[in-house]
Amino acid sequence: MNRIAILGTVIISTLNILQAQTPLVTEIESSADDVWEQLRKMDNIDELSSFVSAVQWKGPKNIGGERICTSADGKGHFKEKITGFNDATRTYSYQVIEGVPAENMNNMIKVVDLGYNKSMIVWTSNFEFIENPNMTKEQFNNFLTTARVEMVENIIKLAK
Repeated sequence: MNRIAILGTVIISTLNILQAQTPLVTEIESSADDVWEQLRKMDNIDELSSFVSAVQWKGPKNIGGERICTSADGKGHFKEKITGFNDATRTYSYQVIEGVPAENMNNMIKVVDLGYNKSMIVWTSNFEFIENPNMTKEQFNNFLTTARVEMVENIIKLAK
């Protein structure tokens, strides 16, 4: 019985620490193949986001590769590692490993075929926010939402 109580406490503590960003779910009047064709080019994130001015790659532009994204003002950067990429399931996963006030930040983007020339992008982010003097948790969540919405809108424009 003690093991169950300890395990329950660990699970509850873990759930309280993890911050799951509300998934961004967007329905699109384009085929899943057309949307995926654009989304899979996330290697060029600087072309999809006004928050990124340049991207430098270390390693492959695929699983295991890392991209260093320079902020629009050129003063900051963040580093991401590609953890999953699958054309068959239309999924793209990456971790942000440096440069944001978060730890264990895992992101996944999936394109879902809805049929009849319609699809849906589902973009999830899970992370632990790190308290810091430069940005509140609310500001960070707002930044993530704004950045994701902008990139999805640009992907939709390219897919039409």
